Amino acid sequence: MKTIVTVLGARPQFIKASVVSHALAREGGLREVLVHTGQHFDANMSDVFFDELGIAAPAHHLGIHGGPHGAMTGRMLAEVEQVLIDERPDAVLVYGDTNSTLAGALAAVKLHIPVAHVEAGLRSFNMAMPEEVNRIVADRLSRWLFTPTVAAAGHLTREGVAAERIVPVGDVMYDVALHHGSRVAADGRVLGALGLSPGGYLLATVHRAENTDDRLRLAAIVDALHEVAKALPVVWPVHPRTRHALEHDGRPVASPALHLIDPVGYLDMVQLEKHAALIATDSGGVQKEAFFHRVPCVTLRHETEWVELIDARWNRLAPPTSAQALSAALLAAIGTRGDDIQPYGDGDAAGRIVERLRGDLTA
Repeated sequence: MKTIVTVLGARPQFIKASVVSHALAREGGLREVLVHTGQHFDANMSDVFFDELGIAAPAHHLGIHGGPHGAMTGRMLAEVEQVLIDERPDAVLVYGDTNSTLAGALAAVKLHIPVAHVEAGLRSFNMAMPEEVNRIVADRLSRWLFTPTVAAAGHLTREGVAAERIVPVGDVMYDVALHHGSRVAADGRVLGALGLSPGGYLLATVHRAENTDDRLRLAAIVDALHEVAKALPVVWPVHPRTRHALEHDGRPVASPALHLIDPVGYLDMVQLEKHAALIATDSGGVQKEAFFHRVPCVTLRHETEWVELIDARWNRLAPPTSAQALSAALLAAIGTRGDDIQPYGDGDAAGRIVERLRGDLTA
């Protein structure tokens, strides 16, 4: 029996890992040990995802969250290293681009344990983003680079990565959307509680430090959403980091047409995404989920890793440099449609990941 330790810590990683964990459980000869770093510690940011997506409770919960990037990553590195010493796995599996990803990859490689990186090869080409640093380092350290798109594989090839390390599989988030999307009804509890109807609101999510930690950018987002709310109600599930920034700024935000709500579980979030008229976000995952449900999206950043959605006109970039420009971009995107594309595989990425790991580890 071969052991794989999976290191998780943030909400998007729980979503991605759900289908891979299910595939691992079905596959003979492989045992998965889940490690939750605690990076997202709020029950609405983690616990509910394990429940709704059917993920087993983590074998190790490290409870590490908050503080500067270096301090957080350092604590994670030390704690994950001890777990790996105790578990002695045959491989370590990491997802995405968070501090948990970086800590898991570093701890493993220093113990000479091979690393598998799911969602490898993505690039924003903006080294000011902590996520860009994390994903580049994780890719450099990994033996298996499971890429979600042709563009991601191309980035790795141009960086000189050996072809045998690059494993195109498609996007595990597409697997999740296919598996769970049908579980979401148009008349669910969130829309009912807010008094909204399908297609009758804008959904906003904001969590990246470049937006939450910059008072001018955050003010532009708030003012733009107030302007849009005059034409279309806005629902904004507020990330803990964003709520802290809003409270610290002391500006009134909520209004009768601008609904600030706590973070919601996965299925409630899918309902909000699936039935929105438009999604405004700085999240990479939400950009794709908008596309999966064929909802137009505006990304509140200067760049995106998911360039294929820009090219196909399902997504557009609108950095929050001014409220006037952002509100105009949001209003202009309502009702738009993109091209008919399928860039994220066939919905079998999880199975392909597990098949490759099983084949290499048991050979």
